[in-house]
Amino acid sequence: MRSNGILLHVLGLWVLSGLDASGKYLALLGVPVLLVAWVRYAVHTALSSAILLPRRGLGLLRTGSLRGQLLRGVLMIGSTLLFFSVLKRVPLAEATAMNFMAPIFLMALAPWLLREPHRLHRWLGVALGFAGMLLVVRPGAGLDTIGVLLGVATALTFAAFQIATRRLAGDDPLTTNYYGGLVGTVALTPLLPWIWELPPLSGWQWALLLSTGITGAIGHGLQSAAYARTPATLLAPYSYLQILSAVGLGWAVFGQLPDATSALGIACICGAGIAVALVERRLNRRLKHPMRAAPVPPATAHSPPPGPGPASANCHGPRSR
Repeated sequence: MRSNGILLHVLGLWVLSGLDASGKYLALLGVPVLLVAWVRYAVHTALSSAILLPRRGLGLLRTGSLRGQLLRGVLMIGSTLLFFSVLKRVPLAEATAMNFMAPIFLMALAPWLLREPHRLHRWLGVALGFAGMLLVVRPGAGLDTIGVLLGVATALTFAAFQIATRRLAGDDPLTTNYYGGLVGTVALTPLLPWIWELPPLSGWQWALLLSTGITGAIGHGLQSAAYARTPATLLAPYSYLQILSAVGLGWAVFGQLPDATSALGIACICGAGIAVALVERRLNRRLKHPMRAAPVPPATAHSPPPGPGPASANCHGPRSR
C-alpha cells in the first residue's frame, strides 16, 4: 500500500511537470499568463465538479475554516501566476529548483509561524539549500534577473501556501483541493475582458491550453490519493524526483539543460530537502515508537509504579508537511 502511495506521488509530480511545461510553452507563444491560469483553474473546477459533486453534493464545500480556504486559494493563485511568469523567463529545470526552496523557507520560518522546535539539522538544511540556490542564480549563469527575483517570490509565496495548507489539515483533502480551483476561477473570471488577448493558435495549441486544467486536476488528484495511502513523512523525500521530469521536459521540449555548476546547485537544494525529510521521518518514528525501557524491579510499598518516560511528553513529534 505504501509503495503504491509513493508511485502515485511521483506520477502526480511528473504530471504537474507536464503542466509547467505546457504553461511555459503557451507563455512563450504569447498567451497571457493570467489567461493560462484562468483556463487551468476553470477546467480543473469543471472536471472536479462533474466528478465529485454528484457523489458528495454540497457537503464537498463543508470546511472548518472558510477564511482559511479563501486565504489558501489566494496564495495558490499568487504562486501560480508568479511561477508561470518565471517559466516565461527561466529554463524549466532552474525554475523548478528555485521553487524547491519553498520547503527550505518553510523550515526556516516554522519555529515562529508554526511554533515548531528549533532543530540543528533543519538549519543545516536551510544553509545547504540556500547555497545551492546561489549556485543556480549566480552571476554569469545567464538567467534573467527579473525571472530570478520572481522565482524567489514564488518560493516565498508557495511556502506561505504550504503553511495555509497545514492549518487546514482537519478538512477533507478533496474539499481543500476543490476550493483551490474554485477560488482561482472566481477570482480570475472578472478579469477575462482585459486578459482575453490570444495570438493565433492551431488546433493542437488550443488542446494544449485546455490540457492545463486536465493535467492540474489529474496531478492534484494523484497527490490526494498518495497522501491518503502513505504518511507525508514517507513521501517527502520522493518529492524531489520531480526535478528529473523538469530536466527531461526542459531538454526535450525547449532544448535547455542546466550547466555543471547549476546542476550542482540543484543537487544541493534537492539534497538538503531529502536529508532533512529523512531525519524528520526518523525522529517521528522514534517519538511514536520510543525504545522499550529496561525491566523495572517489582514495585514495593516504598517504590511507586513506573510512570510515563520523558519521551511521552513529545509523542506527537514535529508536524509533517
